[in-house]
Amino acid sequence: MFNRKHGLAVSILFISSVGWGLTWLPVKSINQMGLDGMHLVFIACASAGLLLSPILVRQLRFWTGSFRYLLLIGLFGGVAYLTFQISIVYGNVVRVMILFYLLPVWSVLGGWYILKERPDWLRVLAVIISLSGAMLILGIDSGTFTGLNWLDVMAIIAGVTFALNNIMFRKTAAQPIAGKVSVMFLGCAFLTGGYLLLTTDGATLPNNMSPIYAAGYGVLILSVVTFGSQWGVTQLEAGRAALIIVMELVTAVVSVALLTDIHLSSREIIGGLMVLTAAMIEAWHEPEEAMA
Repeated sequence: MFNRKHGLAVSILFISSVGWGLTWLPVKSINQMGLDGMHLVFIACASAGLLLSPILVRQLRFWTGSFRYLLLIGLFGGVAYLTFQISIVYGNVVRVMILFYLLPVWSVLGGWYILKERPDWLRVLAVIISLSGAMLILGIDSGTFTGLNWLDVMAIIAGVTFALNNIMFRKTAAQPIAGKVSVMFLGCAFLTGGYLLLTTDGATLPNNMSPIYAAGYGVLILSVVTFGSQWGVTQLEAGRAALIIVMELVTAVVSVALLTDIHLSSREIIGGLMVLTAAMIEAWHEPEEAMA
């Protein structure tokens, strides 16, 4: 039955999903100001993580006996944010989002292997459709990845690690959300910062407002849409939440079509529709007990 909390959760999840679908706009704009991708991701995630870190410190008492899951959330969430944001910075937004949305594949495989959930025929069908769509997008011909590039790999890794991160969220459903979100951002900042310290590519911060804008992006946008989406999925039936989250992909595709001159091939359009269809099947069929 509809109630105010249910309506609030739907609204917040919908707005957060639309916000996620539009994150490519500030990311691309800040990058075009001269701030390279790794610095952008580091500043944004470090800012968001530091903003939420006082909450994490207060919530550490809830993690007694399950601290390893907090570390795994930092690892999987950190890799997911790093690879997703970098692929958005440098890649074709629509292609990246479509490949990221192979989530049904990784969710089913991860749930089967880690949570011992047996997928039924409908979820297996979603996996087959999703993988077939990816094969079209990537240009697999006679067993060869003819169109695969490093940004495609980053987008796929983002989807895999985000699915694993969601599984960790489900295994720690009793723990507060804010601390987990903070650890995701701090994990990303740690990995990105380590890369920047170890590399000698000579990249420096530009002498303009872009680093401040990157920090603002992390604090005002990235942290808000992440917390909103994670909170929303805990308040709704898993199937309904997953259907709303698909708005991320729809928003990204529509906004890119309206605001840029990027064009997809017919093969990529068909593949994208297949991936979207698989996500819809997974959303409709997600069992209620799988709520994050």
